Amino acid sequence: MVLEFFDAAMLARVQFAFTVSFHIIFPAFSIGLASYLFVLEGLWLKTDNPVYLRLYKYWLKIFAVGFGMGVVSGLVMSYQFGTNWSVFSDKAGPVIGPLLAYEVLSAFFLEAGFLGIMLFGMDRVGKRLHYFATSMVAFGTLLSATWILAVNSWMQTPTGHAINELGQFVPDDWMTIIFNPSFPYRLIHMTLASYLTVSFVVGAVGAWHLLRDKSNAEARKMFSMAMWMATFVAPIQIFSGDLHGLNTLEHQPIKVAAMEGHWHRQTGAPFLIAAWPDSKNERNSFEIGIPYASAIVLTHEINGETPGLTDSPASDRPPVGMVFWSFRVMILVGTLMALIGMYSVWLRWKGRLYETRWFKKSALWMGPSGFVAVLAGWVVTEVGRQPFTVYGLLRTSESLAPVDAPAVAASLIAFIVVYFALFGAGTYYIIRMMRLPPDGEGPQTGKPLRAAGTTPAASMTTTELTGGI
Repeated sequence: MVLEFFDAAMLARVQFAFTVSFHIIFPAFSIGLASYLFVLEGLWLKTDNPVYLRLYKYWLKIFAVGFGMGVVSGLVMSYQFGTNWSVFSDKAGPVIGPLLAYEVLSAFFLEAGFLGIMLFGMDRVGKRLHYFATSMVAFGTLLSATWILAVNSWMQTPTGHAINELGQFVPDDWMTIIFNPSFPYRLIHMTLASYLTVSFVVGAVGAWHLLRDKSNAEARKMFSMAMWMATFVAPIQIFSGDLHGLNTLEHQPIKVAAMEGHWHRQTGAPFLIAAWPDSKNERNSFEIGIPYASAIVLTHEINGETPGLTDSPASDRPPVGMVFWSFRVMILVGTLMALIGMYSVWLRWKGRLYETRWFKKSALWMGPSGFVAVLAGWVVTEVGRQPFTVYGLLRTSESLAPVDAPAVAASLIAFIVVYFALFGAGTYYIIRMMRLPPDGEGPQTGKPLRAAGTTPAASMTTTELTGGI
């Protein structure tokens, strides 16, 4: 009965969604954290303030673990392209294959090549060379995101290609393929999302340690830097999201209609705070909305015309409920981020940024918020593209390999078991490292943390190598 509902196509989609959801978390973390490390080391070289150096070493260990999990989580994507989605790989491979190869050659090799120097070379090479290695790793993470987002953006807004006699997409203009209509907006939005994700993780860790010792210099510094980032980047992200939405309205209007929960084309459309989409009857069971708000945001006119889902046949519409609610989760989290940033400015002006306990607890609870927003955003992007893999040109049903549902179900179960075991352990390890104070001292005793069974002379080395676990 289960397999009758979850046929091979649905199971393959669930499998890909499951693995990509795990994978997107770690690159988003690595992109933002690599840039944060670049800033920390630069500030240390400029000011010679040892606080920045201690913070750099503290977050470098966490970056190494997160980077490793990101690499491992991405390996299975190519496996799925070659098995479950081999028809898609055959048809779109001439376009996306070279772009993925460029990502490996120009970005991943750059990151991997300089990562060793970054991790182990601080006492073996000069300061400038080590800083150059850090900058190359940070640049490599951004370059990697650029190529991956070029692939995804082309699948959303395909341009610059031709279709040969075999039905394959073949390159016609590489610059048009890479710089397709949605690419700049998607790249900016994802990069800012990565920075915000890391800023709230850093802010949460700083808040955790400030709640235990508000005089901790490293915790104060990371908390202050995180709040500054939230203050300036969150509003910019909201603005970039608006531009991205307008671009989506131009090229994927049905996706926007699903995001807004609008079934019929209308003028002066409200923004629906909550609704229950009923796809069968092509209406919402109930609605709570703000009059004219959607029209104003999407058209910048109070009586502007916005698209409806019924503008397209039912067979060309995405799953409305999932897109609608994921979009609202993303908006809610982004709004909370902006409010946290703005209120931190008020507390900073009043001189109570490090003293206000409830605010530090709020920042602590907001630690995972960036990951939630990233996942919600990717659901909107990917589910909203359905029922196409290449928007408007290649359907998902036409992209699936001739695989049996039981085989896909078996591999899906294996992925779930392995992923939760492997990445659950890795995430637990990272959280354990974050619980240690960044100055290497216990939060109450003020004594150096020491691994059990070691001598005092060996404790620093053990702590450095293991992250204190």
